[in-house]
Amino acid sequence: MRHCMSTILVTGGAGFIGSHLCEALLGEGHDVICLDNLFTGSKNNVQHLLANPHFVFLEHDIIDPIFMDRKIDQIYNLACPASPVHYQHNAIRTIKTNTIGMINILGLAKKHKARILQASTSEVYGDPNVHPQPETYKGNVNPIGPRACYDEGKRVAETLCFDYHRQHKLDIRVARIFNTYGPRMARDDGRVVSNFIVQALEGKDITIYGEGKQTRSFCYIADLVRGLILLMNAETTGPINLGNPTEFTILELAQKVIEFTGSSSHIVHKPLPQDDPKQRKPDITLAQKNLKWEPTVELDEGLHKTIEYFESLNSEL
Repeated sequence: MRHCMSTILVTGGAGFIGSHLCEALLGEGHDVICLDNLFTGSKNNVQHLLANPHFVFLEHDIIDPIFMDRKIDQIYNLACPASPVHYQHNAIRTIKTNTIGMINILGLAKKHKARILQASTSEVYGDPNVHPQPETYKGNVNPIGPRACYDEGKRVAETLCFDYHRQHKLDIRVARIFNTYGPRMARDDGRVVSNFIVQALEGKDITIYGEGKQTRSFCYIADLVRGLILLMNAETTGPINLGNPTEFTILELAQKVIEFTGSSSHIVHKPLPQDDPKQRKPDITLAQKNLKWEPTVELDEGLHKTIEYFESLNSEL
């Protein structure tokens, strides 16, 4: 007889990271409730899970109050647009998701006495003056800039988590997620890995903002999901950085994508957007120590898998 371990709510569960997380949790034998307003998530990402009797999909926006009849044991709160294109599209909605939405989900966790993991972000460090970024770094964020709805939004979401933890003894976990990539990224995601792959496969110019000397650290989706589940089940509130500490320049990434796709694309340079971080690299000492976690998928391997996914999308068009 199947022993069901927990009932787990994943908000933003039809998104890129959320759908992989739902899949992994089902694989561990849990009942999973996937909640998504489908603003950036897509039902296609969880289509293969809909027939599973232990999976439930609910279309709902966390900005609206939420009630659950079933007892919830754990909540992963991933609901929020995560790429600048999407989170700046409706900045007020983004900040509402990170404030009103966060309060709604914390209230649900309190009612159910559920442990909650908040998907925070490396963006809480802003354009960092400290490199690599440890969890103790307070960040360099512009509170009135075009990215603030997201980075200040996620900072206040962390504040809310810790206030509920202190005031109501809520069982919280906070993960600061660095650049993540892999299959099921949206074509129009607007982030650098998907942008480059889509441009390369279509033979279009690959657009680099600035000289391309800015660095990013890219973590493959399977590694990140493993880290999230380890953190949820560890005895530490966090915040804990989850990301790949191997750093690449944007120019190096573009060259790899051109090589792996066999594309004839050329690289073109455009001006750097406001408040775009020049360097981004996690210090993962805490994750290694407290979670025994570190990424195992190299960029080359992860890029090949991601390119295969986008090629399969193109063949369906």
